[in-house]
Amino acid sequence: MELKDKTVLVFGAGISGVSAADLLSEAGAHVVLFDSNKDADPARILEKTRHPKSITCYLGELPEELIKTLDLVILSPGVPTDLPVVKAFYGKGLPVWGEVELAYRLGKGKVLAVTGTNGKTTTTALLGKIIGDYYPSVFIVGNIGNPYTDAALSLRKDSIAVAEISSFQLETIDTFAPKVSAILNITEDHLNRHHSMEEYIRVKKLIAKNQGPEDVCVLNAEDPYLSGMDKEIRARVIWFSSERRLPEGIFLEDGRIILKTGADEEIMVAAVDELKLLGRHNYENVMAAVAMGYAAGVPMESIQKSIKEFTAVPHRIEFVEEKNGVAYYNDSKGTNPDAAIKGIQAMNRPTFLIGGGYDKGSSYDEWIGAFDGKVKELVLIGQTREKIRDAAFRLGFTDCVLVENLQEAVAYCAGKARPGDAVLLSPACASWGQFDNYEQRGDLFKEYVHKL
Repeated sequence: MELKDKTVLVFGAGISGVSAADLLSEAGAHVVLFDSNKDADPARILEKTRHPKSITCYLGELPEELIKTLDLVILSPGVPTDLPVVKAFYGKGLPVWGEVELAYRLGKGKVLAVTGTNGKTTTTALLGKIIGDYYPSVFIVGNIGNPYTDAALSLRKDSIAVAEISSFQLETIDTFAPKVSAILNITEDHLNRHHSMEEYIRVKKLIAKNQGPEDVCVLNAEDPYLSGMDKEIRARVIWFSSERRLPEGIFLEDGRIILKTGADEEIMVAAVDELKLLGRHNYENVMAAVAMGYAAGVPMESIQKSIKEFTAVPHRIEFVEEKNGVAYYNDSKGTNPDAAIKGIQAMNRPTFLIGGGYDKGSSYDEWIGAFDGKVKELVLIGQTREKIRDAAFRLGFTDCVLVENLQEAVAYCAGKARPGDAVLLSPACASWGQFDNYEQRGDLFKEYVHKL
């Protein structure tokens, strides 16, 4: 679609919406930026844009006469597609895209895209290093914190966009077709948005919907939801496994990551003790990134150097400091039970575990079942603290403490922990309610630890 002189509504005035509005302005569209928060300040919203004079801002409710003038709607990731007003857009035959689709249509070059319930940020950051260490024009974008729309007009024919893509972003793609994609895993998450596990799985698999036979999709061979997906898509599939040798693909065996490209050829990628990342889940992230980088044409020697240099991303089992013999770890990105399981599995000390937060409708039984004798006390904050405590009691884990906030939780753990122990923030819940996002939660945790 030619966007010049088209009237385009951007629904949602957060970071993604503002970035999309700027991109549309630069493409010559007439932009209407809308947010349902009627109490927001339109002047302050427009101040965040690069082109405030060419963008019209509406708050609270959209006039029907305005809707009649629209040619296209851009939906921010935080806006559910089943809202009545969004359904009305579809009912009127209006094209509804997300920011990923908009950036893909306006950008040049190739896209490498990563999705999955857990591990997306680490894998995307590592893949970005692998690609950036070899190719000259690389942009790391998407759910990792850099809007894809910010980079779109800078992408050249020889550019590569390495994109972290969430399920919220995949809901609104149309033609988006990465050259190399990956689904790392699928576990229960965001059911308050997608309403059923079946819908969540369907949306995750959309990342490969438009890929062709010349493209590659990297999949987890041990994920039951991905079993047989190679029969559903046209892309060539590369499987990875941390549990067994594969006839072809990339796998973990005896502490070594091995890439098997055919009947005879095996490449020893790295020994896991050469990596700076901890835990089996991180070895899976490394395997996925290696497979994607290799499929994108990066020589193995360059990949090996990149993965050995890479350090953990902030907020994902991030070592903070040791105080009085107690090691503190920030795993604020553990925003669901499955991610938090990976956090506790990586601990090699008796651990005081800080959990709890916003309720996304998750069950916490598997997380509590994974404590495996490592957790000395579970210190709970936020909306879910009673729900998690009750689940723990039901499962026979009774060393639970409820506190009011994160600062109190850190102080409590510091008072109880002894030399040789660890304190781990790995909430198994979203941050909303007490924090703006998981980054703020993790940064505050680090601040409280440093001040001890």
